[in-house]
Amino acid sequence: MTGFELRRTLVADIGDGPAARVRLCGWVEEIRASTEGSIVELRDHTGVAQLVSGRDGPAPEVVRGLLPGSAIVAVGTLEAAGGDGVRLALERLELAGPARGPLPITEHSPREQRMDWRYLDLRHPRNRLIFELQTTAERAMRAFWHEEGFIELHSPKLRPIPNKSGAQLFTVPYFERQAYLAQSPQFEKQMAMAAGFDRVAEIGPVFRPQPDPTSRHDTEFTSVDIEMSWIDSHEDLLAFEEEMLCRVIAAAQAEHGREVERWFGAELRVPSRPFPRVTLAEAKEIVEAGGWEPGPPDEDIDAEGERRLAAHVSREHGHELVFVTDYPEPSRPFYHMRCAPDSVATRSFDLLWKGLEITSGAQREHRYDQLVAQAGARGVPVELIRYYLDFFKFGCPPHGGFGLGLTRMLMSMLEVADVREVTYLFRGPDRLMP
Repeated sequence: MTGFELRRTLVADIGDGPAARVRLCGWVEEIRASTEGSIVELRDHTGVAQLVSGRDGPAPEVVRGLLPGSAIVAVGTLEAAGGDGVRLALERLELAGPARGPLPITEHSPREQRMDWRYLDLRHPRNRLIFELQTTAERAMRAFWHEEGFIELHSPKLRPIPNKSGAQLFTVPYFERQAYLAQSPQFEKQMAMAAGFDRVAEIGPVFRPQPDPTSRHDTEFTSVDIEMSWIDSHEDLLAFEEEMLCRVIAAAQAEHGREVERWFGAELRVPSRPFPRVTLAEAKEIVEAGGWEPGPPDEDIDAEGERRLAAHVSREHGHELVFVTDYPEPSRPFYHMRCAPDSVATRSFDLLWKGLEITSGAQREHRYDQLVAQAGARGVPVELIRYYLDFFKFGCPPHGGFGLGLTRMLMSMLEVADVREVTYLFRGPDRLMP
């Protein structure tokens, strides 16, 4: 038996039992000389093993030609496993994918340089952990949705009309006309309510041409979208999101808590319910009392104001999350429901986690005549949105929902300051590749 007929073993699966022959596949982390000959550190996605090649070993010429980053297959006999790590006496080594020179980045390279070589950057276990955490979070969401009777949708991303009051649009040629890249699956979610789907969810890409690079904006990102029928008010949505996030954080804590603390220095804590709530007007009073200008009455507070509000909530309530509610009508889309017929406030909300907005949502206006009136009052041409308005002509239930930014949720979980770090391949005004 040559050894390469052996099934692959992952480093993390090597036990500390009696010596055994194993086959490992991974990348060269480091090569160094020792009194015994050479030691090659092999890393796979689960850990690192030391391959010890004696001076008269089976493949000294291959070991001498190795460069860090090379992909290798190794067979060896286990010498040690446990607290001191995994150590193999190398029997055979195959250079499966040689590195063609020194690696162009290290984990300490500037961020933009690491983004240029993202696939190399992602080899680091810290960065892989981000996407393991993301996978666990999505799995927990889908399990919760299944329990709650949701249908998962995949809405089209090419749209015939805008769905954010005409702002921030990518346009693309579409045969003999113009189409738009979806800023949100908002209209399609609401169509599902009119179709009687009752509860729907979607995880998918959305597109927004943010012209100015910032640490928390991107032009393409993954949105988690929820829509629910037969709600009494937006409070039903807040309660649902609280339970969903608690389930997600609990799953992440159980699966990755130790590694998150090791690599990011962040602690995953399942929050208590209900989350604190403040109206936008109250939030502005808090921010202003803390010495920050909260901005015009009918506009949202800025990023610094959000951080100051979150710090206040943390001090006063010992909580990482806070819902900001009752945004005024001019600052929200025309289809948000008013709190009362004579009120400018809407049944809307944002959720801040550690000072970062991760969610925006509302109860929607489902009454056809009222929706037409609100569109007209905002100057939205009725003919432009005729197909959307038709959803409400033949009996649409009270409904609402929210969109959660997946990468922003990860930023909050891991206490990472820049969205580029938690995005597989970032898209922004200054980056279209890799």
